[in-house]
Amino acid sequence: MISGRHETEWITITTDEYNSMKSTLEILYNPKLKKEVIEGKMQVREGKVRKLKDVAKDLGFKFDF
Repeated sequence: MISGRHETEWITITTDEYNSMKSTLEILYNPKLKKEVIEGKMQVREGKVRKLKDVAKDLGFKFDF
């Protein structure tokens, strides 16, 4: 039997923050997604990525960003 005093406290966060936290949990609990995120971070550290502006330029897009 569980007994004792219980108090509920509230924390208010924005919908954006809630959705971000929910997405993070979905990634952490999905082994395939978690692996992809880790691999992506490793590619960034190893310099195996290109800047979006460089890719856009190579494809002939003209954006000011």
